[in-house]
Amino acid sequence: MIQLTAQMRIFVAVDAVDMRNGIDGLAAICRSKLAEDPMTGAVFVFTNRCRTQIRLISYDGQGYWLCTKRLSRGRFPFWPRGFGATFLTSEQLYVLLRGGNPNVVETLSDWRKIS
Repeated sequence: MIQLTAQMRIFVAVDAVDMRNGIDGLAAICRSKLAEDPMTGAVFVFTNRCRTQIRLISYDGQGYWLCTKRLSRGRFPFWPRGFGATFLTSEQLYVLLRGGNPNVVETLSDWRKIS
């Protein structure tokens, strides 16, 4: 299982992808369209055009993890916009996977000065 930590780099592909792509196809998209190496241990998040399905891939040093969430009804109401990829924190990814808008959720910052 993929464990999301605060230190993980999480890239969200803004453009929809064909969900018939498996690990190799999604890794190729990471290299070509996102200009990132999928073997760095980062988490890459993709959606289909209808936004009813999300796929995550990550490399753990031994092999790739591929996780899929397909909604039984409805669609993910929020998806980042822009070009290429955008970055999310692990807390924002949890919100996105639950169907929320990660931009409006307030969380504590990762680093706080100890007084």
